Amino acid sequence: MLIKNNRHDVVVQSAGMIDMHGAPGDVIAAEILTEHGFDGNFHSSRRFTEEMLTAADWIILMENAQMQQLRNDYPQFAGKFYLLKTFSKDYDGSNADIRDPYRQSIFNYRLCFAEIYTAVAGMMQCI
Repeated sequence: MLIKNNRHDVVVQSAGMIDMHGAPGDVIAAEILTEHGFDGNFHSSRRFTEEMLTAADWIILMENAQMQQLRNDYPQFAGKFYLLKTFSKDYDGSNADIRDPYRQSIFNYRLCFAEIYTAVAGMMQCI
């Protein structure tokens, strides 16, 4: 996906830690994205590759456990790893995890969306 801001064109790719073999995106997440004017209906999963890590300028992660795993497995890329929530204007320095709402209530999906949206807005100001 190509995102334009005032200074740069930003290419964004999504990839996970687990190989879900191209599974479609979560239906509830797609509904919430649609409510907010985003199209989440055509997402399909894929696992990250070392080539993706090499090509990326930044690797944005949702949870500290993911960051620690990648730092252990790919220490050569450690300087590229960032936790998404730390870009949020509301981040207070405590828990930097954005928890996956999968199989939880719609409230948790909405909370996750709000956390991601706020953090991405902050991140775009840093680019």
